[in-house]
Amino acid sequence: MFGKKNRTRLVIVHGPNLNLLGEREPDVYSTTTLKALNKEIRAFARSNKVKVRIFQSNHEGQIIDTLHRNRHWAHGIVINPGALTHYSYALRDALKAVGLPAVEVHLSDIHQREDFRKISVTQPVCIQQISGLGIKSYLEGIKILLGRDHSNC
Repeated sequence: MFGKKNRTRLVIVHGPNLNLLGEREPDVYSTTTLKALNKEIRAFARSNKVKVRIFQSNHEGQIIDTLHRNRHWAHGIVINPGALTHYSYALRDALKAVGLPAVEVHLSDIHQREDFRKISVTQPVCIQQISGLGIKSYLEGIKILLGRDHSNC
């Protein structure tokens, strides 16, 4: 783990429709709101001496701009691309281009849902994909990134 001066810095990205957490299909995505999820992420990060920047957008270009903007600040990315997972080659290319280790996370188990959700175009450029753990998917993503060798950062 980094010392205080060189704390691990992560970008947490929530994709389309995640602003509706707690309202949208609560039987699939839980009743936890995005605000509550972000509070849990911040508390977990703080307890692990990790700095986080959290971003949510329903717009692909804004997500890509956020990845580009944080490429020199962050040591890694935890991203829930939402529906962009299944078709956004632009997001896939951005994840690859920034050169940071990324973990793709999903609240629901995408492998147990509709056929189109089982396909991820972003997963091949991520170090791991986690799905089906609810809000814990994000925390597991952070843990995975903390377990990596950050000597090159």
